[in-house]
Amino acid sequence: MAFRSFFSIFSSDLAIDLGTANTLVFAEGRGIVVREPSIVAVNKITNKVEAVGSAAKDMLGRTPGNIVAIRPMKDGVIADFEVTERMLDYFIKKAHGRSLFVRPKIVISVPSDITQVEKRAVKDSALQAGASEVFIVEQAMAAAIGAGLPITEPTGNMIVDIGGGTTDVAVISLAGIVYSKSVRVASNEMDEAIIQYIKRKYNLLIGERTAEAIKIEIGSAYPLDEPISMEIKGRDLVEGVPKTLTLTDAEVREALAETVGIILDAVRVALEKTPPELSADIMDKGIVLTGGGSMLKNLDRRLREETGLPVTTAEEPLSSVALGTGAMLADVDLLRKISLD
Repeated sequence: MAFRSFFSIFSSDLAIDLGTANTLVFAEGRGIVVREPSIVAVNKITNKVEAVGSAAKDMLGRTPGNIVAIRPMKDGVIADFEVTERMLDYFIKKAHGRSLFVRPKIVISVPSDITQVEKRAVKDSALQAGASEVFIVEQAMAAAIGAGLPITEPTGNMIVDIGGGTTDVAVISLAGIVYSKSVRVASNEMDEAIIQYIKRKYNLLIGERTAEAIKIEIGSAYPLDEPISMEIKGRDLVEGVPKTLTLTDAEVREALAETVGIILDAVRVALEKTPPELSADIMDKGIVLTGGGSMLKNLDRRLREETGLPVTTAEEPLSSVALGTGAMLADVDLLRKISLD
């Protein structure tokens, strides 16, 4: 093992959590080395990539006409093949300190309900970006490993991974997925629901970044102990001028009600379809939440109320999938057992 860890420091192998909102890259022996938004800014005239990741996110909603900020991943799958390839190429080079000579082995996590065509697109993108070998694993499985669940034991573990574009609900036992469901509703839909609510109720137009800030600051899934509010700025759709208004947590909860409801339904269906032996395990151990969307205030309390089960949030919800995917780099036997090929 010491021999293995000595070489892992020089290893070029990578694990990638290719998310709709953010991409995380884990390098063997070094941990998470890249954590950036899955956004690419492209010049429409020259077709040249102007910026990737954080630099491209800063351009969202602020670009001149000839530069477009593209999110190449939609609902957890590749919507723009060419741009995804460029993005992966950038992240792989960044993880390797710009070295062009390495052809790493890459493990990539994808949503549970991904089609064969979508899977092929992910694989091809990574190969085009310089990978020597590509393994595809399910996000829910990676999240469970990253959250420290005992996935190889003969007991039922339930994981709910709420990412940017998809929510993956899975029941795992003996390193296999007994039940999994991926719904294409997650953090991005929460932001969109806030934008639409404010537009409908106040005739005020706000951008993606503002909606995300509202969700983080005052968004919740269950009434808070102390009401909170936030001042927001947007454009008045009637008069066309900038305007400020104060938004309360109750209003944001109302805006998010439908999105949160869809996630709760997915959990309910998973519980109904779980074999009775494993249901008993889940009743004891409860549900583990992970992913950025799981950080919505009081989501665990709401889930506890609705299911009557214990609910805990992973220690590092934003990194669980990347850490779990990374752990597979060191355990090739487990990787071959659970990869989707």
